[in-house]
Amino acid sequence: MRGPIPGLSLALLAVERGARLCAIIHYLVHGQLDWFGLTMACVVPGYAAQLLSILWFRADGHPPGCWLLVLHLLQLGLWKRYWDVLRMAGGSASAGEVLTQLGDVCVLQLLEALLQTLPHLLLQAYVVVAVDPVGFIPGVSAGLSLLSLAWALVSYSHFTRLLKPGHLSLPAMAVLCLLLWRTGMLGTRVLALVLFARLYSFWVFAVAGAHWLLMSFWLVAQQTDIVAQPCRWRLFNGLVGAVYIFCYINVRPGPSKTRVSVFYAIMLMENTLLLLLATRFLQAELRNSLGVTGAVMSGSVIGAAALVVYYSLLHPKSTEIWQGFLETSCSAAVAVLENFKGLKKP
Repeated sequence: MRGPIPGLSLALLAVERGARLCAIIHYLVHGQLDWFGLTMACVVPGYAAQLLSILWFRADGHPPGCWLLVLHLLQLGLWKRYWDVLRMAGGSASAGEVLTQLGDVCVLQLLEALLQTLPHLLLQAYVVVAVDPVGFIPGVSAGLSLLSLAWALVSYSHFTRLLKPGHLSLPAMAVLCLLLWRTGMLGTRVLALVLFARLYSFWVFAVAGAHWLLMSFWLVAQQTDIVAQPCRWRLFNGLVGAVYIFCYINVRPGPSKTRVSVFYAIMLMENTLLLLLATRFLQAELRNSLGVTGAVMSGSVIGAAALVVYYSLLHPKSTEIWQGFLETSCSAAVAVLENFKGLKKP
């Protein structure tokens, strides 16, 4: 999958950017200047990734010329990097060189997705849900932004896996399961926040702020060792906590199944509560409220099912995972049985 990953990333990036341009033109032609301005504003944070890309070119011994600067000014720097990876993979470059370049572009793509694609997704989803439910172009743009963000997370996970000794590229079915997991979970989270914002307006920022604080403190609680520069770790925890408002990224070595379970358990409860509040389940008809909540939460069900399939069948250590799960289950069953027998004794 080392070859197809850059090609698919470049194709998806082109399609998503095309849909975003169509959304901008759509708002401008229809005189919706407020949404036009907000959509254009979502483009600005993407220059952080472009600036970092230029700095990395310079650090790699390739001083950026005028043409390269123009490409980054047009936010085409990632396109250039993906093209370089494809050219190197098809040439005589070593696997280490290709992996290094692929790692750079995967990190930059994830940064751009979080800073630029995610705000655009939230904005277009709000337009579709609260302003123009039949808007075709904003809906397509939102859908492709969701897919692009999910793919950026999958590409980054794939790259970090290749860095581990002895790990090979993931098969296509494993990549598909990871993509379904990310898309389903992200889609549910975005819709829950957007539906809540439609009814409660700026209170959604209070919800996001409370979740950010909870996640930041949770990250701090996991770091039991003393770090040399605590200020930088606090900043790092704050930034990752902001990412955790929407999605999970593993930033600690070692097994992550416990952290993933805790994270998505919190997300499940929070999303369900937001959806019930957004549909006025105490005031409106209960059947409609539960129907909307169930429809939106189906994305989480699909994502969770894809994650279970991946870890049980497609993960390189799926056999060890199953053995650990069975051992834990048997130990828990034996403990419950012994407690039950103890209660029966006079």
